Amino acid sequence: MKHLLTLFAASVLLVTACKEKNDPSPKTNSDPTFPVIEMETAYGSMYIWLYDSTPLHKQNFITLTEQKYFDSTTFHRVIPGFMIQGGDPNSKDSDTTNDGSGGPGYTIPAEIKSYISHKRGVLAAARTNNPAKASSGSQFYISVSTSGTQHLNGLYTVFGYVMKGMEYADAIVSQPRNKTNDRPFSNQYLKTRVLQKTLQQIKDEFAYVPEF
Repeated sequence: MKHLLTLFAASVLLVTACKEKNDPSPKTNSDPTFPVIEMETAYGSMYIWLYDSTPLHKQNFITLTEQKYFDSTTFHRVIPGFMIQGGDPNSKDSDTTNDGSGGPGYTIPAEIKSYISHKRGVLAAARTNNPAKASSGSQFYISVSTSGTQHLNGLYTVFGYVMKGMEYADAIVSQPRNKTNDRPFSNQYLKTRVLQKTLQQIKDEFAYVPEF
C-alpha cells in the first residue's frame, strides 16, 4: 500500500511538472505601474504624465517631488492666454521681489525634441538665457494657451503633459495679478506627490494614452 501511494504521488508531480512546462500563460502577479504626478492646487488636482523621451527632466521632477521640494511653493507668474509658472523655492517666503530667481543650485541639460511640440497642457522647464538652453533645476511652466505656444518650440524642454485637471490651471491663470511682474496678488500654492498607476488605470482614469 505504501509503495502504491509513493507511485501515485510521483505520478502527480510528473503530470504537474509537464503541465507547467507546456503552459504558455505568463506567471506575473500584477501589471507594471508607472509614475504619475499629482499636482494639488486650491482648486483641484492636475495629473501629469512625464515623458520617457526626456529622462533627465523626468527623474529630476520625480526626485524633487519625493523630497517634497515643491510643497508650499507657488505659481509666481501667470499670463492669461500663455502659461502659469512655478517651482521656485523663493516663492515660499514673504519676499515677492526674488520670486523667479531661485532653484536647487543646478541646471539640467536641454532635452529638446523636434517631435515634441508646445501645445495646451504641456509641462516644460523654465530657464535663464544661456547658449546651451539648459533648464532650471526646478522651475517649470504649464501652457494654458488654447492654440499652444508654438513659438517656444526648439527653445525650451517640454517634458510632460497634464492628462487631467487643466481647468485648475485655467483658474490659476485667471487670478488678479500685478501687471508689472505677472505675480498673482494672492498666493497660488501647489503641492506634488508621485502616484503609481498601470497603463489601464491611466487610460480609464485620465482618458490618456501615454506618448513620448
